Amino acid sequence: MLLRTDPFRDFDRIMAQAFGSSTGTSTRPAVMPMDAWREGDTFVLEFDLPGVHADAIDIDVERNVLTVRAERPGRNGDWELLASERTRGAYSRQLVLGENLDLDRLEAAYADGVLRLTVPVAEKARPRKIEVRRADDAQPAAIES
Repeated sequence: MLLRTDPFRDFDRIMAQAFGSSTGTSTRPAVMPMDAWREGDTFVLEFDLPGVHADAIDIDVERNVLTVRAERPGRNGDWELLASERTRGAYSRQLVLGENLDLDRLEAAYADGVLRLTVPVAEKARPRKIEVRRADDAQPAAIES
């Protein structure tokens, strides 16, 4: 149902730590932490976006690729930075979702810094019961000679 498409995330984190770029000012957008699970006939995704305003979140779906973008602004004005452990700037996450999800009915809600996306499983992908008829219940076709 879900394919991770950012193999460079850990590499970027290590490089940022090694070269002191923990402010999120690199050219690649920071990746937002995510949880994903299935609840019955619904696929749920939650992204952590603390400090991001709802109007700064952009969600796009093209075919079966879901892209979530957000931005947490930096601080402006006369201030002195004492610690910088929270990334600022652009966040991006792209997921390839299975064709068994109904992306036309995707819903998004944002509360307390968590973006929750719910996607119903497509009707054609839901489990269904198949009735088995007994062979002797079938009417044989008349044979004419």
